Amino acid sequence: MALIGKKIEEFKAQAYYNNEFVEVTDKDLEGKWSVVFFYPADFTFVCPTELGDLADNYDKFKSLGCEIYSVSRDTHFVHKAWHDASETIKKIKFPMVGDPTGKLSDMFDVTIPEEGLSLRGSFVINPEGKIVAYEIHDLGIGRDASELLRKVEAAQFVAEHGGEVCPAKWKPGQETLKPTLDLVGKI
Repeated sequence: MALIGKKIEEFKAQAYYNNEFVEVTDKDLEGKWSVVFFYPADFTFVCPTELGDLADNYDKFKSLGCEIYSVSRDTHFVHKAWHDASETIKKIKFPMVGDPTGKLSDMFDVTIPEEGLSLRGSFVINPEGKIVAYEIHDLGIGRDASELLRKVEAAQFVAEHGGEVCPAKWKPGQETLKPTLDLVGKI
């Protein structure tokens, strides 16, 4: 079943954020753009490259009014230990959410039941708490934060400019399309 348009269900989870343990809930995602970024596990190989890339681009996401929530099946305690142990992970300034029960992974349909892990899932959530874009990767395929940022920018543009759509590789400031009968077959 497609997840586009699905409203985020109620949840409560513990996170490591700004050198503290905090609670993150579905209410924290309301009223702003959010990215929920699932990865398989702390202390692994591809995961720190992805999270480091997100950390390097975090200010760009924040400038769009978008918060990032990284999520794995590890606990918030393990997130802190990884943050303390890894130079790459020390750069992270966004909430690192623990999902040891798998409730969030199940909600976003990224659970690998036989492994107790999550697939690599990136979800763009609008201020109404609905999924507007997502992609799910196998464990060995890392993601690119700049492409995720472009998706947030496109989703925001479409939300703000009803009737206009963003073509492939669209970036802010570039031409968009206005779907009309006259455009059919002309592209």
